[in-house]
Amino acid sequence: MTAGGRPAEPEVIWSRPQRAGRGPRPAHSRDSIAAEAVRIADAEGIEAVSMRRVAAGIGAGTMSLYNYVPRKEDLYELMVDTVSGEYELTPATGDWRADQLALARQTRALMHRHPWLPRLLSPVYGFGPNALRYLEYSLECLAPLDAPDAEKLELVAAVNGTVATYVAGELALAERARALPWSEAEEQGVRSAWLGSRLATGEYPRLAAALAGGGPVPGAGLDMAAVFDRSVSRLLGAWAT
Repeated sequence: MTAGGRPAEPEVIWSRPQRAGRGPRPAHSRDSIAAEAVRIADAEGIEAVSMRRVAAGIGAGTMSLYNYVPRKEDLYELMVDTVSGEYELTPATGDWRADQLALARQTRALMHRHPWLPRLLSPVYGFGPNALRYLEYSLECLAPLDAPDAEKLELVAAVNGTVATYVAGELALAERARALPWSEAEEQGVRSAWLGSRLATGEYPRLAAALAGGGPVPGAGLDMAAVFDRSVSRLLGAWAT
């Protein structure tokens, strides 16, 4: 163990005691530390999360926080696991596609509540207690699928990757709209008019036909929830039965 409670060798935060060393009962908990980090990230973005900010938020000294959380990477892991506890893991229905779509909807909502989450989704931060419960539940829902368990995990990863990519686009559109010096409707009107003028040239007949048939134009008043459902359902429908 190095100065400040940081480990001298690799370790998993979950195998570590709640607080290193001897002494009185810990004044803080991992739950309170993670909750404060999540609060900061939700309000100001993941860049605003630091050991100093979290320590100040819970009324602790920065160096004393390292007795509970040795590294910032450990803090990220606690944050991911904390929000993973927000899933409602209801009993599987026996329809694995419906269950996976329902989980994907929950993940989308989770990422909108915590816009920093897609940046931290990786195997590095995905194996805390709540995340493991989520994975176990996902595999339970996939029990009717005739496929090796390893492929089922690949499917879970593919769905989550699709959700993360989709939500990243939604968040980017929302951020851009907030930064506009005029209304989003005015911006979209100008862009739609320009696009219409390009399509009218006849140079893009396939694109013109696709858009005329209701193809998606980002930011053009689409039902994003319906588009999301169709995207995930296509992915699930392509999986082996």
